[in-house]
Amino acid sequence: MSEQKTSRIPEFYKKSIEERLRITAEFAGLSDEEVSLLKNFGNLDPKVADRMIENVVGAMSYPLAVAVNFLINSRDYLVPMVLEEPSVVAAASNAARMMRRDGGIKSMASDPIMIGQIQVLGLRAPHYARMLVLEHKSEIIEKANEVDPVLVQLGGGARDVEARVVEGPRGAMLIVHLLVDVRDAMGANAVNTMAEKVSHLIERITGGKTHLRIISNLADRRLVRSWVKVYKDDLGGEEVVDAIVDAWAFAAADPYRTSTHNKGIMNGVIAVALATAQDHRAIEAGAHAYAARDGRYRPLSVWEKDSDGNLVGTLEMPMAVGTVGGATRTHPVARVALKILGVKSARELAEVMGAVGLAQNFAALRALATEGIQRGHMRLHARNLAVMAGATGDLVDKVAEIMASEGKVTYAYAKELVEKLSKEGGV
Repeated sequence: MSEQKTSRIPEFYKKSIEERLRITAEFAGLSDEEVSLLKNFGNLDPKVADRMIENVVGAMSYPLAVAVNFLINSRDYLVPMVLEEPSVVAAASNAARMMRRDGGIKSMASDPIMIGQIQVLGLRAPHYARMLVLEHKSEIIEKANEVDPVLVQLGGGARDVEARVVEGPRGAMLIVHLLVDVRDAMGANAVNTMAEKVSHLIERITGGKTHLRIISNLADRRLVRSWVKVYKDDLGGEEVVDAIVDAWAFAAADPYRTSTHNKGIMNGVIAVALATAQDHRAIEAGAHAYAARDGRYRPLSVWEKDSDGNLVGTLEMPMAVGTVGGATRTHPVARVALKILGVKSARELAEVMGAVGLAQNFAALRALATEGIQRGHMRLHARNLAVMAGATGDLVDKVAEIMASEGKVTYAYAKELVEKLSKEGGV
């Protein structure tokens, strides 16, 4: 009888990468070829990877592309993007090409204010305790800024204190918000440390017991606003403008469509976030929470037709990003991506990401409203299927071209074509 496998492995994190990989390969029955794939760390030093997260056994590479044609606030950018979805980079580049008039896409980010939340429990009179917190606002801010004098010297630090009483399933609680200007950082470490620092002071002020002390990813004080005009002549006339506005109206009316509409925005935003090693999970969570901030899930963008019949679009969303600290400075490729982008601050990075999100959204709406989303998407998807079917070199494009032209983009057909063309000599 075979021995029962177990995932209970004491002190697994203390073992070397090689030993962890050996244990994992044995547990999962990995082949030598599969083990070799995991051992390929590419452009990431295994020692760096091992410090970034726990229990590292290998690395996984995604394509890094550069989107072209972007003119944002009258400045040209090459935009690094990391993702696996076909057509996104091509769509962004094409959209940016159509948005270069009048200085291109306009984008403006607000001050980098993040929110630290302190939960206060056990209060007999939470509304009165709220007033006591506000009365001692200056003292709380001063205590918070003791944590990070360097941040204060750079012009950042705790700026304000807010407090509100929230009714929950276990009764009323006081929630204190510490508003912190984090400058060029994403800010989670600084904000969390400040929230913990002031918690005992808040207990003394209110007589309650502080519980959770944590940053909020609904960064609604750290917004990016992007806007653009796309001329009707560049689109093919007012009929196309109307079609795009009608497509947006669908998203404005129906949350089932809204989720996919906003996902299209995030296709661009998250691709740049991954390239520059941002906390893309926080960005995603904040975006969708902001979209539902009034109790109904809404599009993050708005598309309208102006008085001249041109298409005008706007986007507003939280954008908590950083250019210092964290994986942004740890990962060597993230540093290269930031250099390609050429941004000088977290605010400028946020402005670029908002602009990319707006362009990506436009590209998807235009495709849906005119030729349909699948035409360009499937043409690029055909290349992936060709590779999966065993095509290499020029054969990849040959197989993809046949599948796309015949409208038969399937793995089975790709396999058939690879076998047929290989026997015939390929190309």
